[in-house]
Amino acid sequence: MRLGILCGGGPAPGMNSVISAATIEARNSGWDVLGIMDGFQHLIEGRTGEARPLSSTDVSRIHVQGGSIIRTSRANPAVRDEGAADPEWRLHACLESLQKLGIDALVTIGGDDTLSYSRVLVDAGVPLIAIPKTMDNDVQGTEYCIGFSTAITRARQSISRQRTTIGSHERIGVFRIFGRDAGFTALYAAYVTFSRCVLPEVEFDLDSLIRTLVEDKRRSPSPYSFVVASAGAHWKGLPTAEFGQADHYGHRKKA
Repeated sequence: MRLGILCGGGPAPGMNSVISAATIEARNSGWDVLGIMDGFQHLIEGRTGEARPLSSTDVSRIHVQGGSIIRTSRANPAVRDEGAADPEWRLHACLESLQKLGIDALVTIGGDDTLSYSRVLVDAGVPLIAIPKTMDNDVQGTEYCIGFSTAITRARQSISRQRTTIGSHERIGVFRIFGRDAGFTALYAAYVTFSRCVLPEVEFDLDSLIRTLVEDKRRSPSPYSFVVASAGAHWKGLPTAEFGQADHYGHRKKA
């Protein structure tokens, strides 16, 4: 039996830990393991010769490394090509690549977009286990995603380092935290730094927020205040503008 492992979407702390754990468990059960390089891009393009065999020795120490030893990509097999009626050919390409690689079961590590396409593969008959990996912590059906805890820790450290600066200059700080549609990361970062917070899920009144921050600053023994703002947060009646070219999953950057 042979297990395939792939990562999709952006990098997140803990990806190598998942690769290591899955590989060791599979090898202990007598399975071969293949790391599928560059996520779905590898399968779409049929680059079966680039798959990386993984042994327990290969992965025994990778949990202390950042990133992913089998890399990752934002390639989306469900994307519609210009002039093409539907993306069915990409699904067939993925299934053909899995067959050529001799994959009996697949582990996908990714966020909402990667796991959404994992559902497509399951419906097509691929035995698959999906591991939620996203610093936004926004995958339905689970309360915890790989990378979320580290994101909060790093955000807290970054904000704490800046407190002395904004305090010394008696400023009001705005810390922008990623989270285009879900504010979990901003909310928890605000919770552990005792901060105000604005989220995509709830519109806020800009004038009211400004008055609150100014009042916080006046009342503080060290006259400063700050707010943690999720990337997709917006005030009433004015959704956050987007710019730039959309990625394969249809996402543009938040202004």
